[in-house]
Amino acid sequence: MLIEKVSGYMDKFHMVSEGDVVVAGVSGGADSVCLLLVLSALKKKKPFQLLVVHVNHLIRKEAAGDALFVKKLCEEHELPFFLVEKDVEAIAHSRHISTEEAGRQVRYEAFEEALKKETPEAFNKKAKIAVAHNMNDRAETMLFHLFRGSGLTGLAGIRPLRDNGRGPEVIRPLLCVTRDEIESYLLKEHMTWRTDYTNEEDGYTRNRIRHHILPYADKEIAGGAVANMGRAADILSETEDFIREETKKAYDVCVTFHSDEAEALSAEKLLLYSPFLQKRVIMYCMEKLTPARKDIASVHIEEVRTLFTNQKNRELHLPCRMTARREYEKVIIEKKTDAKKTADEKSFLVSLPGPGENPVRIYLSDTEYMEFKTVFFEKSMNIPENQYTKWMDYDKIRKSLTIRTRQTGDYFFFNQAYDRKSLKNYMVEEKIPKPEREKIWLLAEESHVLWVVGHRISSYIKISENTKCILQVQLKGG
Repeated sequence: MLIEKVSGYMDKFHMVSEGDVVVAGVSGGADSVCLLLVLSALKKKKPFQLLVVHVNHLIRKEAAGDALFVKKLCEEHELPFFLVEKDVEAIAHSRHISTEEAGRQVRYEAFEEALKKETPEAFNKKAKIAVAHNMNDRAETMLFHLFRGSGLTGLAGIRPLRDNGRGPEVIRPLLCVTRDEIESYLLKEHMTWRTDYTNEEDGYTRNRIRHHILPYADKEIAGGAVANMGRAADILSETEDFIREETKKAYDVCVTFHSDEAEALSAEKLLLYSPFLQKRVIMYCMEKLTPARKDIASVHIEEVRTLFTNQKNRELHLPCRMTARREYEKVIIEKKTDAKKTADEKSFLVSLPGPGENPVRIYLSDTEYMEFKTVFFEKSMNIPENQYTKWMDYDKIRKSLTIRTRQTGDYFFFNQAYDRKSLKNYMVEEKIPKPEREKIWLLAEESHVLWVVGHRISSYIKISENTKCILQVQLKGG
């Protein structure tokens, strides 16, 4: 019986424990209706809380009827029902992704919101997201990735569990049964379901695999092809788990800089590994920057790998608004993000204290601030070298000072002859990575940079035998 088969599969992979909170994505199609019925029956044997989310993508006219069907089904089984309506096509445009990917993102966002709303104390602890992928979906995904030239991860297809460490675990209880088994079960239970006409058309690549390739393989090449592919997927998944561990070890050796927006790798160190592991490390970096792995193909990984062997500084434009470039001895993979602050919001005007007055603090964030203090200069004073504390000739400052990030035309004086150097050239010569250049604070008098924070000060502002007052500037908490 299907319920016993699914129950055993869930126990094998420890999908649900007593006391868990499970949100099921139910579209109204046969697979998701089966998921709802199975989970509703199983929670009577192993008590867990079950919620249902239905997402209307606002694409099909029939979608409102789908939502009403799922709502009535939930009422019959006394299950909490959450309806989410989102203009997926508009979201795809705003996020610069495909409609299919936007729909996937919207669904998972809706699942997490329902969990937070219903049981906020269980979120990320006992929370699970259940989706209705079946054995046919897994086989279709394997072929789809194979035809696209995907690597081992794609060939392993859909996994029973997915845990990215950033949210609830995703479980797929129906991955052990075929689409025919699901429909047979529903018919036996006298259950109806909604049909999405777009699944019957051949406009989508997956639909052509579903309607033509898999049926032909099962009939003309090997009976039970879908089940055979499922067993192969399990073997490939185990192989993938081993390789991912080795990839993480290589990444830890090669990474020189990482943030939410960029990953930098040592070209010299990465080239010590096999080409296979090189590509896996590159893919690992890209995965950390974007969840839309499906848009990244092997050809993109190979293009990035050429940056490690070609020492010329050049830039590649990649899917998901990512770029990759060679910068000296490093290769940097970066995610383009919309600026969250304007130049004015990143600027702080400084009112300097006079000699003997109380220090002035300018807060750059909740914990980071710059402190200014002015004292009379005595020749017996010892002026030490310090990366985040600088001493300047107070009397040479003629105009208001600003704490800000870099702007076009910035310069400083780099020697005692007061020769100018552009800030851009200085950062290039110092091999400061591009992602860091936009984050470095500057203390500036208009375009004249007095201090590149964390680096050097302008020669013009240095203390001399003619100095009468000293401005002491410290960055704290950063």
